[in-house]
Amino acid sequence: MRQLIDGYRRFRGNHWPEYRDLYRELSRYGQKPPTLIIACSDSRVDPGSIFDAQPGEIFVVRNVANLVPPYEEGDGLHGTSAAIEFAVKVLNVDMILVLGHGDCGGVSAALKGDPLGDSEFLAKWIELINPARAKLAHLDPADPAAKEALECESIKLSIERLMTFPFVAAAVAAGGLVLEGARFRVFDGRLEWLDKTTGEFSRVE
Repeated sequence: MRQLIDGYRRFRGNHWPEYRDLYRELSRYGQKPPTLIIACSDSRVDPGSIFDAQPGEIFVVRNVANLVPPYEEGDGLHGTSAAIEFAVKVLNVDMILVLGHGDCGGVSAALKGDPLGDSEFLAKWIELINPARAKLAHLDPADPAAKEALECESIKLSIERLMTFPFVAAAVAAGGLVLEGARFRVFDGRLEWLDKTTGEFSRVE
């Protein structure tokens, strides 16, 4: 608690004066972020910091391994799906970015077939990566290149799953929404962007 309170005090003393007018404007007129970022919950991968975003610039949903579940109706608490719907239908975002990252624990667990211990929810969630893992079955799971390949492949899988949401597909078809993918390398702070034509990730300079 002390660490959080100290951080809040730094925010009030250093950042709040700079953004005071912006926060008041956002409070009065509401948010209108152009971008939804689907990112990992990993504490090392903060989209606001990576993209040096100001308040109100990005709408972010975070979950383990930055995954998009398939579109499905019926009972259940669909937190990520609800955030996607809010971003597309209410906020009318122009872009959805699936932001993966290096050294992802969820991806490593999927690669090894290890659900990260005795879990009630985690193992089932990590299984969402299995179709991407199947495409890389020819790779040795012990090879570091296999983990990086699966991190990239799971980003592409999540983009494919976004298109299973009818309202996402409709917005893309109408030209009002684009889907993108990127991967942040924790160890050197580099960002790689997905070329949707080649399927390759290239470093952003």
